[in-house]
Amino acid sequence: QVELVESGGGLVQAGASLRLSCAASGRTSSSYAIGWFRQAPGKEREFVATISWSGVSTAYADSVKDRFSIYRDNAKNTVFLQMNSLKPEDTAVYYCGAHRTYYMNSYSSLWGEYDYWGQGTQVTVSS
Repeated sequence: QVELVESGGGLVQAGASLRLSCAASGRTSSSYAIGWFRQAPGKEREFVATISWSGVSTAYADSVKDRFSIYRDNAKNTVFLQMNSLKPEDTAVYYCGAHRTYYMNSYSSLWGEYDYWGQGTQVTVSS
């Protein structure tokens, strides 16, 4: 069992930055890729970014590429999502998920492949 807790959300103006954190506890000795997904009101949950357990491999949605950056500190069991140049369309609840994998450099952009989820953190970007 792995517990995930997101933090760092808030209300900001367009163009601002935020850094989200995803802290893992529990059975963190296993290898987990971590992904960030978001869900806006009335919309389906969508992929944002993911990082392999090794931290070497990452992937981003086209809508956030060049603005968001994902990285992890395995010593602290924490994954970060640095979000720059935020836009009103980034407004959503952001969730982090853990995808168990036997390969250190693998990841997934499919929310159905994730085994555990956090409770989410709200990000609101005003224009």
